[in-house]
Amino acid sequence: MQETVNIYEAAIDGRTDLGALSGSTRLAAFLYEMPPGAAMCPYHYEYVEEWMLVVAGEASVRTPEGERRVAAGELVRFEAGAAGAHKVANRGDASCRVMLFSEARAPAVSVYPDSNKIGVWPAGDDTDNDLLFVRDTAVPWSHGEDGWDRA
Repeated sequence: MQETVNIYEAAIDGRTDLGALSGSTRLAAFLYEMPPGAAMCPYHYEYVEEWMLVVAGEASVRTPEGERRVAAGELVRFEAGAAGAHKVANRGDASCRVMLFSEARAPAVSVYPDSNKIGVWPAGDDTDNDLLFVRDTAVPWSHGEDGWDRA
């Protein structure tokens, strides 16, 4: 049996990787504790469906449709791609605890529309290989591939 974590009582320093604690290789699950005024991520979307459960307090969630409050016990699904873009923040007066989970896929790609960036996250804990790009710096696939079409 893997380690047991109580999502209501766990001591969290910002974020706890529940997937790693449980030994999962197929599910990415993170528990976040946000003090008032904090946000857990920039506005972004990924290419996997994500789910969020508000465990305690109340979260503010920005999506393409606007911003809304989500109370403890409520579950929200963010679809894969741009339609599932989201930012989770705590605009309340008390601490907020949320759990986000999705399929664990590597490499993973995140798109940040507000800052015009793309992030690529390879497998493993080696953050030296994490890559962030400004979208305007993209090149065509043939860039630097002179002679690719000749034997």
